[in-house]
Amino acid sequence: MPEPIIQVQRLTKVYRVPERAPGLGASIRSLFKPVFTDVPAVTDINFSIDHGEMIGLIGPNGAGKTTTLKMLSGLLYPTSGEASVAGYTPWQRQPDYLRRISMVMGNRSALNWDIPPLDSFRVISQIYQVPPDQYQQTLDELIATLDMDALLKKPVRNLSLGERMKCELVAGLLYQPDILFLDEPTLGLDVAMQRRLRNFLKIYNQKHTVTVILTSHYMADVTALCPRVMLIHHGSLIYDGALQDLANKLAPFKLIKLQFSTRVENFEDFLTPFSAVEQLPAENGQRVLRIPREDVALVTSRLLENLPVADLAVEDPPIEAVIDQVYEEGTL
Repeated sequence: MPEPIIQVQRLTKVYRVPERAPGLGASIRSLFKPVFTDVPAVTDINFSIDHGEMIGLIGPNGAGKTTTLKMLSGLLYPTSGEASVAGYTPWQRQPDYLRRISMVMGNRSALNWDIPPLDSFRVISQIYQVPPDQYQQTLDELIATLDMDALLKKPVRNLSLGERMKCELVAGLLYQPDILFLDEPTLGLDVAMQRRLRNFLKIYNQKHTVTVILTSHYMADVTALCPRVMLIHHGSLIYDGALQDLANKLAPFKLIKLQFSTRVENFEDFLTPFSAVEQLPAENGQRVLRIPREDVALVTSRLLENLPVADLAVEDPPIEAVIDQVYEEGTL
């Protein structure tokens, strides 16, 4: 069995932050006797990732997601712990390691704003020593997949946010890295552009088997791309597994949405024998029931047998509600 491409053991990052009281006197005292406090950002996290996996790294603001990515990409030294990424120690920043990874951040740019993207792409290809034939072939593939011919000769500052994000992805993939770190890649994009970028990432992962770690506050990104999620809260890894298993664990019920062909009297009386069934507020003229998963088959069959059902849908609860529950409680 092949070794995981990423292995992390007890990785920890603690920031030493200066503190001082307000006022001129406190400012002067802090020059001679500075006071610091330790702020843990990531605490003793452990995980491994296989080649070609797409992982969603999720958590609330300040949970430690970006800090984790920065340690894995070598931008930050950890306070303690170990990490191996593609056989390298990330914070040693060896040139061969940097050629195997790429990090794309939604709020940072790798492109020069005053020149067209095509010029930046050429510079990047020279920095990473990409052979000319490989560079042109990769560039043509990415441009065709992202439909961005019209963007290549415009100064980056004249591009929209979505157009710039396309260019950032091309810049990060030109040298064909094995591992792609994506930090909020769809931040600020409209829904249509988010969907296009998600489709591109899914196709690219399937074609090139690149390993992807994605952070995002848009759960649509995670549910569309990442069968496995790692949930970080207050710097600790509190869940690592399938996203659907997390939903099943925290929300052991389903929603049934009903629409009747004729008016139904005493619907509440019909529900009386099913003590575990809860009726929720109606949505768009539909009755909504919350039912334990083990009772769904029985309740559904009774509804269809005894009531004038015109439409019936059985749904899982929204994954956003499940994740919000974890964020609020801070535990599983």
